[in-house]
Parts: sequence; C-alpha cells; structure tokens
Amino acid sequence: MKYILAPAGIALTVFHAYDARADEVTLVAPGGIRDPIQRMIPDFERKTGHTVKATFGSGGGTKQQVVRGEPFDVPIVQPPLREVLASGNVIASTETPLATVTVAVAVRKGAAKPDISTPEAVRQMLLAAKTVSYPDGARGAAAGVSFDATLTKLGIAEQMQSKIRRAQGGAGAMALLAKGEVEIGLTFLSEIHDPGVEVVGPLPREISTPTSLVGFVSSHAKAPEAAKALLMYLSSPDVAEGYKALGMQPGR
Repeated sequence: MKYILAPAGIALTVFHAYDARADEVTLVAPGGIRDPIQRMIPDFERKTGHTVKATFGSGGGTKQQVVRGEPFDVPIVQPPLREVLASGNVIASTETPLATVTVAVAVRKGAAKPDISTPEAVRQMLLAAKTVSYPDGARGAAAGVSFDATLTKLGIAEQMQSKIRRAQGGAGAMALLAKGEVEIGLTFLSEIHDPGVEVVGPLPREISTPTSLVGFVSSHAKAPEAAKALLMYLSSPDVAEGYKALGMQPGR
C-alpha cells in the first residue's frame, strides 16, 4: 500500500505544527531530480523548521546506497524497485511517486535543430551526426542506461559506438556539447541548463520511456516524522509547477 498524501489543508497543518525541536532530514537522490529538490528545500525548511541535507549521485549509485542500508532519512530512487523493496531498507508503505523525466536532445546554441518527431527521424539524425555525447550508463547514470536502450530499439547500437562520447553525468555531456566537442547531446531534460546549448525536445515515447523518481522513508530514518513531512511536500500540488519548470512531470 502506498503512502497516502494528506489533503492540502492537512498538509499545511503538518508543515506548521512542528514541535520546538527541529530535525535534520538527510536525503539521497539521483542527479536527474537535483535542481527541483534544491529549489524546493528552502521553502520546506521555512514552512516546517526542519533542515534538509541532500546528497546527489547517479541513479544506479543511489539505488545501491539504499540496498546497502546506508543511513539517511529519505531515499529517492528510480524503478525497477524490486531490489530496493527486497532490501528491507525502505518502508514499503511510504512509496511516493514524485515526478517523471524524459531523455531529451540538445544542440550547441545557434546550431540547426534536427527533426526528432518520429523514431525514424531520430535514427537518421543519430546516423548523420559525427559525434554524440550522453551520460555513461556503465557508471550508473540512468539517462545513459535509458539512451543505450533507445539505441538498441533503433537497431543502431553497434553503428553508433565510434561516434559516442560518454560523459560523467548530464552536466558533463552538456559541457562537451557547449564547447563544440560533440554535435549532439542527450540527457534528462531536467539536467539541460548549460547556456551554451539549446533543447531540441524529448525523444519520442515509442523509443524512450520516461523515468520515474520515487521517494521512500528509510527503515533507518533518524527523523521519520520529518522525513514523512518532506515526502508529503515534495509530492504536493504546491510544488507541481516547480517540477514542470525544470522539464519534469509531477507524479508517476
């Protein structure tokens, strides 16, 4: 059974009805949700009196932190969740969908934007490109794992190998693109902020399934009530526009 969020009025009560002892909530999450979380934390801290210490890494790395039972209050992970739930290190009933994010295509600022409206258009764009950069899935980057799957679906994984520059994270891929070292860059839409690049758009859903971000209260939480309040806030209607502004869709 998933954690049931309180109605807005009740949530507001939770945010304001904290006791004199403010807690520190530790959070671990993938880099794909870094920017929304960092923008939302100050408002949560102001409303509740709690403080949040957030750490961000790769999708795969974050999941392994949870599986190993590392101590924090709120882990945010990406499906599949079987390994996380089986570890016993999260409270299954607190499963809270936060947002989804798509892998998007970017080009250097001022460059012509290719057609990516159909799977075939994406296939032709990639085959025509001299160089392509995206996060390294082998290092746990979920955007990289997703795009590796896209290349396989398109049937061009082998053909693309000589053109690929795998980067450390989405910011790394965008930095290579901004410097003109590659022609096409891909990562989660929420990670494309480099002023030297421009978003072309998300990959078609037929070849790229949006990635979900799901929060839990850890079984080892030192501040479980504050952790629940943080999850409630991060999934509330109040923050929906914050996710959208950074290229994510709130909820599952």
